[in-house]
Parts: sequence; structure tokens; C-alpha cells
Amino acid sequence: MNNSALLLIDVQKGFDSPLWGERNNPQAEANIARLLDAWRKQQAPIIHVQHCSVSPKSALHPDQPGNAFKNEARPKSGEPVFKKTVNSAFIGTGLEDYLHEQGLRSLVIVGLTTDHCVSTSTRMAANLGFDVTLISDATATFERQDTDGNHISAAEMHRVNLASLNDEFCQIQTTAQILDSLKN
Repeated sequence: MNNSALLLIDVQKGFDSPLWGERNNPQAEANIARLLDAWRKQQAPIIHVQHCSVSPKSALHPDQPGNAFKNEARPKSGEPVFKKTVNSAFIGTGLEDYLHEQGLRSLVIVGLTTDHCVSTSTRMAANLGFDVTLISDATATFERQDTDGNHISAAEMHRVNLASLNDEFCQIQTTAQILDSLKN
């Protein structure tokens, strides 16, 4: 566990807005909090990523209250925070250098949203040579429309994105599986 960093991506209040639409995994934040607690108890590495939108109208813009971390995932003193303006936690943040400096080669990823920043960061982490585990029930996304105007539920968006990442860019596990492995 000391060689696996818990990487929390964009667990921010702006994603509570009803403007995003239907969301899956209402228990994601509770699972994130459970994992964060386990990592803190082990004094294992924890890294926070915060999306700082460049669009002044975005709920995630630094001047908006939605930019703040959700209560379940607020960083504690000494836990690094990397601020980003794009989907990848690795672009323009210094995260990759930090991981190398700390000797961290393994990441356990949680956060929002499955099909955007979580997916992009997971793919990039794997391409950079990190061993990645993505926690399926500690991430979530929102409903979408495809290019033909057809509705895609949040649950379907989540399921398809996890399927496209699994065994190619990461290993998918649940909160319970990770917590069980920490006990052994």
C-alpha cells in the first residue's frame, strides 16, 4: 500500500449541480471516503486532483463555489493537490514528476467523472507506465446524448467506459475488493 497512491480526481462540489442530469453510483462519495480513511490510517500516499475550469461560467471555475472539494474528499495538510485545466491529471500539473520523485509506480484511482477526467487520466497513467487500479463503485458519471440524439443513461455510460478501460489500461476493482486486500 505504501507504493500505491490513492489518486482522487475532481471530487468537487460542482458535480452536485442538477444541470449535469441523471447520475449513477450515488454511493461513490461514501466509497471514496472509506478508501481515503483506509489510506490515511495506513499513512499511505494520497494525491488530490482539482479541476479548475478556464470557463468563467463553469461550476468548476476557481471563482465558483463548485470548485471546492466535496466534504468526503477534502485534502488534509500534507496531501498534495494538483490543479488542472484539462481532462488529464498529467497535463500541466507536475503529477508525473511527483510520482517518479516519490517512487510511486502504482495508482488506485477514484473520482469524477468516469468518462471524462477519470478515463483520460487512467489511460494516460497506463501509457506512462504506471500500474493502475480503477475503483468502479468510487467513480460516477452522468447521462449523455449520442450524436444521433439518443439518450444514454448514466449507468450505461459508466458501464461501457469501465469495460473499455479494463485489462487494457487498468484493472477494475470495487471498494470492498481493495479494502479486503488491504486487510491481508
